[in-house]
Amino acid sequence: MEIGKLIFEAINLLGLIHEKTESPEEKELLLTAAEALRFINTTGQQYDFEDYRQDLGTEGPAQVIAAFATREEAETWLKNHPKPPHMASVLIADEYHTVYYWRDRDLRRMPSSPGLEFYLEEMMRDGLPPPVATFNTREEAKAWFYNLPERPAQAVIQLGGEPYLAAYHRNIDHLAFHPFSIVERLKEWRKKQEEEKGTGKPEPQS
Repeated sequence: MEIGKLIFEAINLLGLIHEKTESPEEKELLLTAAEALRFINTTGQQYDFEDYRQDLGTEGPAQVIAAFATREEAETWLKNHPKPPHMASVLIADEYHTVYYWRDRDLRRMPSSPGLEFYLEEMMRDGLPPPVATFNTREEAKAWFYNLPERPAQAVIQLGGEPYLAAYHRNIDHLAFHPFSIVERLKEWRKKQEEEKGTGKPEPQS
C-alpha cells in the first residue's frame, strides 16, 4: 500500500479504536499515536517514514541521523543546531553517541552509547560470523562496498587482520566500520552498572 494511504488508514483505525475505548489513559495514548502520524503527514516526512520502516526490516545496527569524523565537528553541529533532535543517534569516528536536548533549559549533551556493543555481542552469540571479504585498508573496503551491485545494510569483513562489521547507513549514505573487539567494553560497562547499584547512586535521566 502507498505510504500516504497507509498512514491515512492507520489514523482512521486509531480513531475507531479510540471511539470504543473507555479508559481516559488509553484514549490519550491512541490520540497521541494518531497525532504522531498526522505530524509525519503535515511536515512532509512520509518518504522518510517509509524508508525508516523499510530499514526496520533489514539487519543492521541502529539508524543514525548524522556522522562526524571528530568530536569537535559533532559539538559544533550540536551547538549551532537551531532545533536539535532529542534521543537521536549519531556517529563520531564511527562510534555511537546519543543526542539529548532539553528545550526548556537549552541544554545539549552528546554522551557515548553502548548500544552497538550489545548488537555485536548478539551477533557473536553463536560464534563470530565468517568474513565475506578481506582488506588491508578502509579505503579498499569502502571501494569494494560502494561498487557492489546492491549495497547491503551490513557485512562482516576482515580489515587489517581484525574482524569488522561494515554497516551502511542508507539515509545519510555513510559506511561505518565497527571492530568486533569493542564488545570487550561491555565488561567494564556492566561492572560500572553493578557498582552504581551497590552504592545506590541514581542513574542519569534522559
